[in-house]
Order: sequence, then structure tokens, then C-alpha cells
Amino acid sequence: MRRYTRLSNGFSRKLENHAAATALNYFAYNFIKIHRTLRMSPAMAAGVVDRLWDVNDLIDLWEAYEQRRAERAA
Repeated sequence: MRRYTRLSNGFSRKLENHAAATALNYFAYNFIKIHRTLRMSPAMAAGVVDRLWDVNDLIDLWEAYEQRRAERAA
């Protein structure tokens, strides 16, 4: 992740932004990317999911989370 390399301009000014970028990186690594040695994603290898995810799945999860949060606030 470029964010962790020295002398880059990809740093986060806020801890929240850094946490969000790191979470997205972990999500992509574990759920979206097919690994050469496993020939599947790590989440599939661990039996957490049964198919390869894409970014639309992440968006659906986020929208459901936001909707539940808004319902609890109201």
C-alpha cells in the first residue's frame, strides 16, 4: 500500500481517513483478489464466503449499514 511507504504524499491527515483506506485495502485483499497460490480469495479459502466478491457487494453492505444507522437515529 503506497500509504505506508516513506516520502509519499499519500498519507492521511485524519486518523479516520487512514482507517477507512486501510479497511478498503484489507477488504480487497481478502474478498476481491484471487491469490495465485490459493487460486481463490483468502475469504473463500477460509470458508467465510462461497463466491468471489466485487466492489458492488461492498457498496451494498455500506448502504445497508447506513440505512440501519439512520433508522436507529430516528
